[in-house]
Amino acid sequence: MTGLSWRQALLALAVVSVWGTNFAVIKSALSHFEPFTFATLRFLFAFLPAAFFLKRPQVPWRNLAAYGVLIGVGQFGVLYFAINGEISPGLASLVVQSQVFMTIGLAIWLKGERLTPRQGLALLLAAAGLALILRHVDAVTTPLGLALVLFAALCWALGNMVQRATPEAPSLAFVVWASLFSIPPLLILALVFEGAPAMVASVATMTPVVWAELLYQSFGNTLFGYAVWGWLLARNPAAVVSPWALLVPVFGLTASALALGEPLPPWKLAAAALVIGGLALNTLPGFPLRRDRTGAVG
Repeated sequence: MTGLSWRQALLALAVVSVWGTNFAVIKSALSHFEPFTFATLRFLFAFLPAAFFLKRPQVPWRNLAAYGVLIGVGQFGVLYFAINGEISPGLASLVVQSQVFMTIGLAIWLKGERLTPRQGLALLLAAAGLALILRHVDAVTTPLGLALVLFAALCWALGNMVQRATPEAPSLAFVVWASLFSIPPLLILALVFEGAPAMVASVATMTPVVWAELLYQSFGNTLFGYAVWGWLLARNPAAVVSPWALLVPVFGLTASALALGEPLPPWKLAAAALVIGGLALNTLPGFPLRRDRTGAVG
């Protein structure tokens, strides 16, 4: 098994840096947008104009709808709500990676796959990290925030199962067309909980910086991320590409500390080491792992 070329390695590093720093960008953008309004706009621009250039994948509409609702509302709608005052973005970038273990659990429950000893140990390491975070909840990271991000991770894992049901579908096209089904429920939530006047006002007062933050979500995080990640997976074994995703929470914690001043006390670093260690045990070459087909994390 050979590694990535230096050009491919730079591309992989670019993707995981975008996916990781994205959490700090979310927090910054939420100073202008309400969560569901922001999520609605994110998936609107993920769908348009890309849908004019990418043919709809030949999969059942129900699969696209299920993925769109799970990822759009269950993962990102809830994640945005949590980051908007219930959990720090750095910790959110770490906790949401528990989707890896939830995906394994769902595969065991729904498909009869077996938990290997290494996966069991990895799960224990990650669970210890989450327990350490729970012991240090405060005004910045609340029990509700932790629960919401874990729920977002579960929806991500369920979305993985939906996508794995159609492995022949191009990843980027699948995500773009599924975004069509994210928009209506997010728009309804925004209208009900945030109100049309607030939505209109936030859009009407967007600055160039806010536009950049929104497009970073839609084009950088979704279109660039999925396109490049899919390109790398098409040319290399998954076991060579997937470990790069371990850097996402590293970038997430670092970006939040540098850009937002999020503190990194010893307990947070220890929790990160436990969770990332568990992820590594499942992801690094030589360790058994059943990941979602794309390995995408953002």
